[in-house]
Amino acid sequence: MIDGYGRTIDYVRISVTDRCNLRCVYCMPEEGVSSISHEEILRFGEIERVCQILAENGIQKIKLTGGEPLVRRRLPELAAALKRIPGIKSLTITTNGVLLEEMYDALADAGVDSVTISLDTLDASVYRQLTRRDEIEAVRRGLRTAIQKGRMQIKINCVPVLGIEEQKLLEVAELAKNHNVHVRFIEMMPIGMGTQFAFVKEDALKHALEEAFGTFIPCGDVAGNGPCHYFAVPGFQGRIGFISAVSHKFCSECNRIRLTSEGFLKTCLQYDNGVELKTILRGGGTDEDLRRAIGQALA
Repeated sequence: MIDGYGRTIDYVRISVTDRCNLRCVYCMPEEGVSSISHEEILRFGEIERVCQILAENGIQKIKLTGGEPLVRRRLPELAAALKRIPGIKSLTITTNGVLLEEMYDALADAGVDSVTISLDTLDASVYRQLTRRDEIEAVRRGLRTAIQKGRMQIKINCVPVLGIEEQKLLEVAELAKNHNVHVRFIEMMPIGMGTQFAFVKEDALKHALEEAFGTFIPCGDVAGNGPCHYFAVPGFQGRIGFISAVSHKFCSECNRIRLTSEGFLKTCLQYDNGVELKTILRGGGTDEDLRRAIGQALA
């Protein structure tokens, strides 16, 4: 699929739920947000139908997200169905890791290729401060399970919030030193609750990491489906990456669209542009109606 700017769109991120078992300070208020009723979120069959049409028109990669996707019941069944769609080459999932230990094998059996764990610190007190929950040990067990079993590629997403020293970001980076894990640092985006926090620029963080670990060597190959650029570090088993939408804009290279849990197809994370697909899905619309609506949004 080619959008109105001539970019090839081959990647869709699908939110399977708005619910989450954490309350991260830059994501939602402490009391949480009003949950969408189960009747309003897309059913698995509806998600599969949309993905079949997307795959027929060039989508090759799917990422399942939330909220926290692992709180959606029977998620491995959806993953298996999506991975079976002709044309889908990659199926990945992003999780906070709280439920990963118990669901790891089911996800791997379903054909999930890669799991990305959102983990902003390894320090228990800082984790509690950032997530407002006491789940660091569950996340550690999930990460340990993923490393030991090795059935899916592992990535860590870390959003600097408090500063390099306060958040102990060097400890997070060392996960890539000690294990075959890619650690990616993501600049805080000025969206939603994120507008209340200053972001740590990539250049400042990279400088601090290089002082600790040595010179970073740019990697020419691609290690993922998105805009992350990676560096090899002497003595590291994995790579260090940066996703820097604020200081290093990558809009010209964007290859993705997003499907919300309520069935809205967003063409950009930061704007509300897109098209409502749920009304077509539940209003008797044909596959051609869906295909036409998707094409108009991309144009």
